[in-house]
Amino acid sequence: MPNDTALFLGQFLRAPTTIGAVAPSSRRLAEAVCAPVPERGEPTVVELGPGTGPFTAEIQRRLEGRGHHMAVEVNEPMAALLANRFPSVDVIHGDAAQLGRLLLDRGLRQADVVVSGLPWAAFPDAAQRTLLEAVTLAMSPAGAFTTFSYIHAIPLSSARRFRALLAERFEEVVPGRTVWRNAPPAFVFNARRPRP
Repeated sequence: MPNDTALFLGQFLRAPTTIGAVAPSSRRLAEAVCAPVPERGEPTVVELGPGTGPFTAEIQRRLEGRGHHMAVEVNEPMAALLANRFPSVDVIHGDAAQLGRLLLDRGLRQADVVVSGLPWAAFPDAAQRTLLEAVTLAMSPAGAFTTFSYIHAIPLSSARRFRALLAERFEEVVPGRTVWRNAPPAFVFNARRPRP
């Protein structure tokens, strides 16, 4: 949507290290990142950094009213837009590093799936570690975590550090195929079974 792109670009220019992108993700990338959302049951699905909601829409489509969908967005204008656009989603204007407390505040024990739109390669080492620890501590033992990286970020030391951290924090990490129909092209990381 043109208005989403304008909002995204404006917020990126204000805070590039927390937004990390100049435009919303494509539907193709949303489908790839949200693939672990189960088709049955009542899962707790946590979305980190939903932005203007392309992953949110895909998660809602997959859940079809089941379970609990919690979206944590640190950017206030984007959180407000998301809450207005998706009234059935539990949108929180807050910090993903507080994920455990945010779940407890809602009477939720653990997340079954965590879908991340956070710009991991833009974060320094300490922030990557703090955020990923918050994610793994909040997940069920058989939980799934997905995130993505832009292909141009592959050679960055921060991106390499994040990939190593994923391998450290999860028993299984599988990189997906490149999603060329995204601007810029991106690929997905699928991680399962967080290490205690």
